[in-house]
Amino acid sequence: MDLEGLKKLQVELARRASSGPLGGPVRLVAGVDVAYLPGRNRAFPAAVLLSWPGLEVVEERVLELTVSFPYVPGYLSFREVPLLVAVLSRLSRIPDLIFVDGQGRAHPRRCGLAVHLGVELGLPTVGCAKKPLVGDFEPPGPEAGARSPILLEGEVVGYVVRTRAGVKPVYVSPGHGLSPEEAADLVLTACRGYRLPEPVRRAHLCATRARKCGWE
Repeated sequence: MDLEGLKKLQVELARRASSGPLGGPVRLVAGVDVAYLPGRNRAFPAAVLLSWPGLEVVEERVLELTVSFPYVPGYLSFREVPLLVAVLSRLSRIPDLIFVDGQGRAHPRRCGLAVHLGVELGLPTVGCAKKPLVGDFEPPGPEAGARSPILLEGEVVGYVVRTRAGVKPVYVSPGHGLSPEEAADLVLTACRGYRLPEPVRRAHLCATRARKCGWE
């Protein structure tokens, strides 16, 4: 595995990523996630299409695919982007925005999963991760909607966002086609009383259901 070559590719992808602002109206959004069968080299990528801003489910797609790239910290996109591109291609309509369960620019080379996927597809993406990867930040306030910036080399690359009072925050950073502030606003708009934004939550449920069926 040529990690140095992949690093260079990540730097190039980050260079090609647009920092927004988000252009054009948003009528349809998608959430994506991947579930894995441990030890079986099989994955279940899921894509859920929802109306915006109502967030009513329009369509769900899930596939069972062979995983061709191992899990390597910092290089997750090379494992998951081919899976997500495949399942997104099965949707009957193209979303205006994609919510990704993973990092965006809050990445050592500013090329998390949301950046790679957005540049690959030419679509706006926002990353929403459950754990931090890089950057300096302070905990946000305890109330829902509180946020604090994530700084990487002095640049705001995302926000720590409290989506629900009394629960752990999420780590939001833009992928392609929008700014850090827009990414945080979109995640809060997409929340419906859960920690995760609805598109990501729905995709997670879809992928884990498929994994359970595959395991059985």
